[in-house]
Amino acid sequence: MNTTIIDFISNYGYVAVAILIAVENIFPPIPSEVILTFSGFLSLSAHLSIGGLIIASTIGALIGALVLYFFGKLISFETLERLIQGKWGKILHFKMEHLEKAQKFFNRHGSSTAFWGRFLPVIRSLISIPAGMAEFSLKKFLLFTSAGSLIWNAALIMVGRTAGSSWQQFSGIIEEYSFIILGIVIVLGVIGYLIYRHLKTKKQSSQK
Repeated sequence: MNTTIIDFISNYGYVAVAILIAVENIFPPIPSEVILTFSGFLSLSAHLSIGGLIIASTIGALIGALVLYFFGKLISFETLERLIQGKWGKILHFKMEHLEKAQKFFNRHGSSTAFWGRFLPVIRSLISIPAGMAEFSLKKFLLFTSAGSLIWNAALIMVGRTAGSSWQQFSGIIEEYSFIILGIVIVLGVIGYLIYRHLKTKKQSSQK
């Protein structure tokens, strides 16, 4: 599969990246780590810019996420369970345990799940379904999904560009330690927010 992905990106550039990321959001077995790190590596030699790759991959992520979001709005959990346990589950490589994991993650973290879920394998693909089922605000869903996807895509593309010919090794490491990476992102986010609050409070105090 990886060879096919690499050939497709090599031949069709931005369009291939957008399509592959859209499909990756719908079919979990397709690894975004491979798609994005290779895209970053390709930017070193092909006529592909980092900015263009980030935009293309984020558009693809939104398309894939919206397909599953509206799918979740239109289908009941019972019907979805029957589909996954039947032939469609095998065709689409969906497992009930994956959906249940995404459902629990969404219930535990609420609206922020649309953002944080983008950093986790499998959950990244399926989190849109429980969001649709829960009638989660489409505007918020688009905002959080865009932000999370943009950060994740940009990070992996930059890793691929920085790693150069060693991009495959790094893509494997990222896939294996996604939860640790998510923890780092959360910590950095909290630190950034605290710094912002401190500077804002300091500015307000100086204006009094």
